[in-house]
Amino acid sequence: MEKIDFPMRINKYLAWQKICSRREADRLIDGGQVLIDGKKACLGDQVQEGSKVEIKKDPRQDYIYLAFNKPKNVITHSAGEGEREISDILNFPQKVFPIGRLDKDSRGLIILTNDGRVTEKLLSSENVHEKEYRIQVEGGIDGNFLRKMERGVVLDGKKTLPCQTKKRGEEVFSIILTEGKNRQIRRMCGFFGRAVKDLQRVRIENIKLGNLRPGQWRKIKGAELVEFLKRLELN
Repeated sequence: MEKIDFPMRINKYLAWQKICSRREADRLIDGGQVLIDGKKACLGDQVQEGSKVEIKKDPRQDYIYLAFNKPKNVITHSAGEGEREISDILNFPQKVFPIGRLDKDSRGLIILTNDGRVTEKLLSSENVHEKEYRIQVEGGIDGNFLRKMERGVVLDGKKTLPCQTKKRGEEVFSIILTEGKNRQIRRMCGFFGRAVKDLQRVRIENIKLGNLRPGQWRKIKGAELVEFLKRLELN
């Protein structure tokens, strides 16, 4: 765990301890759920080294993590008029939100959660996390195309990071990225004259899409969840 000098604000302390995000910490504090040395904490209170911090209800007990198969033509969130988003089709009784985006014309794995800590850990450009996709393109695939994809192309004035590819069929290949530029795979393929016919995300770190049908979800739990949080340095 990163060493931080004391004193520190109580919300920063709870985030540092990986208990919750700072925003969630503020809600707990405002709700009277946090004690410092036996006294109810207030927003902005400082934690001294050696202070005893208690939470009446640990928010980690209520965290939910779902693997969801987003169908094509469904918006991740913030849909416009006449469009559908994940929350419109997700049949789940509690409030969860998608981590990251998947284009309307793409399909596959999205992780949904109410754990605000995951967003920064999984999406920050400073952190390296694998995302695997299966792509079908027009025009066929050869080794030269895949080698060039692996070396990267210049998008928005900056070269994409090296990646891994594997041929899966005459028009199908898989790619493993550790970054997430806007419509990156489609733009990379277009750079080499290949139009994407189908794009499916099949894995995020150790979480796999598996046999989920479009619109289906499953809970991420047990050893799979432990490994996922470990990779995000959240356990």
